Amino acid sequence: MFLQQPQFHDDEAARAYFERIRWPDGRVCPHCGVIGAEYATKRAGRYRCGAKECRKDFSTTTGTVMEQSHIGLSKWLWVFYQMCASKKGISSHQVRRSLGVSMKAAWFMTHRVREAMKAGGLAAPLGGPGKVVEVDETYHGKIAEASERRTKRKRGSTTKLGGSRRVGDKRAIVTLIERGGQARTFHVAKADLPTVQKIVRENIAKESRLHTDGSGLYTAVGKEFAAHESVDHSQEEYVRYEPTGPVHNNSAESYFSVFKRGMKGVYQHCQEKHLHRYLAEFDYRHNTRTKLGVDDKQRADLLLAGAEGKRLTYRRTHGKGQHAR
Repeated sequence: MFLQQPQFHDDEAARAYFERIRWPDGRVCPHCGVIGAEYATKRAGRYRCGAKECRKDFSTTTGTVMEQSHIGLSKWLWVFYQMCASKKGISSHQVRRSLGVSMKAAWFMTHRVREAMKAGGLAAPLGGPGKVVEVDETYHGKIAEASERRTKRKRGSTTKLGGSRRVGDKRAIVTLIERGGQARTFHVAKADLPTVQKIVRENIAKESRLHTDGSGLYTAVGKEFAAHESVDHSQEEYVRYEPTGPVHNNSAESYFSVFKRGMKGVYQHCQEKHLHRYLAEFDYRHNTRTKLGVDDKQRADLLLAGAEGKRLTYRRTHGKGQHAR
């Protein structure tokens, strides 16, 4: 079993493993970018840049999401692997129980890993000539204002106000999925016409075929693409076969199914301000899934390689005066 490998139990083995992934052609100073000019210091795993104009110390984790962490690197690699191998994620409570760390440390570790999962830089448009991009929106979890509104009671009554749940009381999520390819998901304040049209225009190549449900959100913007085809769920139409191929948005529906099962069954509670991090996690696993030829080990190694250049501090995660839960 891969988890029995020494890098998950020994910090020195973990350091050597991570160095091979991060610096396959020799150690690179994170401060000045010089290759192979470092020399070891008296502290194990710490080096000093030999460049005359630099001379700064660095370690394997400098400039990564693991920088300045006092938790052993072997534990970090274990969390990276588990979050990549678990289709619906692994909770901070499970990390705490498995590694014997505090809940605060486990929660912060998982959020740092999600930061590494976040796509960086300018992403190329999805789709292209002859390709299909599915677009759909869903709603998950109550927004903070709705939660507060629903807990208010009438004076002298035990009945809560706002008993019915409305779409406007939930967090809106829009996803774009290139059929057989990548997913790109957005948490938006409101899935209204201007917001959805802006996302579609900025993230999908005009040469693509657009597949949606019968929502009026896509009627106008669909005319800007090579083709716009839709299925009418209100008439129980979920797939339609045309000469150009099947018309459906089942890939988006499947993505939402995995996401919601993970959020309800594994994570259970998620504050709205952190929702974008969880979406980045599910996007990453979808975009490096087994069907695309990536196994669990390769997925974790890719993530470790992408951990560089991304920093997430405790203050940035929680904000002043707030604590982990």
